[in-house]
Amino acid sequence: MRLNNHRLQTGEMMVGSTRALFMDEISSGLDTSTTFQIVKYLQQIAHLTETTIFMSLLQPSPETFNLFDDIILLSQGEIVYQGPIEHIANFFQRTKV
Repeated sequence: MRLNNHRLQTGEMMVGSTRALFMDEISSGLDTSTTFQIVKYLQQIAHLTETTIFMSLLQPSPETFNLFDDIILLSQGEIVYQGPIEHIANFFQRTKV
C-alpha cells in the first residue's frame, strides 16, 4: 500500500504548472530497474518543462546516478559537492576526499 501512495503523491505533485519538485527517497521498496525508469521519466519531464527536481536517493545505481544534470552530495548534513555531474570525479581527485 505504501508504494501506491508514493505514486499517487508524485502524480498529484506533477499536476499544474510546477517549477520545482521536492522528492524524498522515491526509490524505497523499488528495484534498481524501476528506480532507473522513474528517474529517467522525471529527467525527461524536467528537461521538457524546465522544471527543477530536488531528489534524495540513497546509493543509486551508476546508471541512475548518471541521469542527473547537477547534484548535491551531503555527508553528515554538510554539502561535500554541489555542481554538474560531469565535474564530480575531477573534484574528488583534486580534493583527495
